[in-house]
Amino acid sequence: MTDSPDNSVAKQPNLPPRRWQSVLTAGQLPDLLFLGRWLLICLAVGALVGSASAGFLVALDWVTHWREAHPWIIWLLPVSGFVVGASYHYLGQNVVKGNNLLLDEIHSPRHTIPLRMAPLVLFGTLATHLFGGSAGREGTAVQMGGTLADQLTRWLRLRPRDRRLLLIAGISAGFASVFGTPLAGAVFGLEVFLIGSVRYDALVPSFLAAAAADAVTRAWGVGHTHYPELAVPELAPVSLLLALGVGALCGLTARGFATLTHGLARQFQRIAYPPLRPVVGGALVALTVAALGTTKYIGLGIPTIVAAFQAPLPPQDFALKLALTALTLGCGFKGGEVTPLFFIGAALGSALAVVLPLPVALLAGMGFVAVFAGAANTPLACTFMGVELFGVHAGIYLGLACVAAYLFSGHTGIYSSQVIGRAKHLRFGREQGRLLSEIPGRREASRKRTE
Repeated sequence: MTDSPDNSVAKQPNLPPRRWQSVLTAGQLPDLLFLGRWLLICLAVGALVGSASAGFLVALDWVTHWREAHPWIIWLLPVSGFVVGASYHYLGQNVVKGNNLLLDEIHSPRHTIPLRMAPLVLFGTLATHLFGGSAGREGTAVQMGGTLADQLTRWLRLRPRDRRLLLIAGISAGFASVFGTPLAGAVFGLEVFLIGSVRYDALVPSFLAAAAADAVTRAWGVGHTHYPELAVPELAPVSLLLALGVGALCGLTARGFATLTHGLARQFQRIAYPPLRPVVGGALVALTVAALGTTKYIGLGIPTIVAAFQAPLPPQDFALKLALTALTLGCGFKGGEVTPLFFIGAALGSALAVVLPLPVALLAGMGFVAVFAGAANTPLACTFMGVELFGVHAGIYLGLACVAAYLFSGHTGIYSSQVIGRAKHLRFGREQGRLLSEIPGRREASRKRTE
């Protein structure tokens, strides 16, 4: 009786146990060493960054409640602006670029991020929120994460190629721990510095650091804002097209926010003495808040974000938050853009519920992630964030909104040191490989040549 093909394969002579062991060792030992090495490094990164984020979130919550209980303090925002501006002018000129400095070091590693970046951005952000500026928290967490992680470079004597991975891990850890979204944090670190590309050699460090930092922050007992799991309609061509339309509108809004913020920053640079820039800007913010008669549009704006999921908001909410945040950050106050972008997007989506036949919570959720996706040029990270915050059932709507926003925001963004790895459209192919900060000048020069 002849053996079947399966039996013949099964009766192949087996390698001796020692032979199997040697094959496994030869083939997998480098992978095991890489994983083990980065596991230890990322546990250290996670402990440092997660603890720093926990302390920052507790402090931020305290200053927010104190400001809301004592609204008169907003009139001291110009004084706060001078102190923040002077601290960076005299102590932190080499770290004033913030997130963009981290991106620059990933592109071309030169010098270890000065440790002073962490306390300066922490102080600057808390002062901004205490006295009534409109800013976020992601920039602070990312800068602290990148700074603390980079300090390990000297201790571990890492080479430049490993230092890049360490910086990416620190960015991922900061983002994941401050929002409680480890998947989004991991992908954000991989996606943020190179538009249109993802750095796969940093997958292991990025995911390990994000998971560790998030776990450490939670272990400290620090919670995060909870959002409702979104109920979604059945998939239909009309609803999917509406998701794309909402995403396109969010992309244009993100483009407007980035353009306004950078434009205001250029205008404030006309003031020769840098510490005076946030003084002037702080006075304008304080006067605007007084004229509006509400503190709704300063700080993080979490209550308004939560309200956006419950009922349609008036359309001026997103516009006023956009203007005040651009003014706050453009004049030199510290903080992040992301939570204000959540406010802008959620308020915009919520307002659209009056005219679009989709649930208000779903529209708010799409706006929440899509405006951020367009402004930061991180559609994958924002899709993951939406799934982590709002549930997997809304994933297709959130993803469509994010990719449409990414496309319609064009080659603009809140991080001027992003490099265009892959152009968003073939007609922008000549801009590939350029920094975002270079694009306006190149377009202006091209326009003049064609006139």
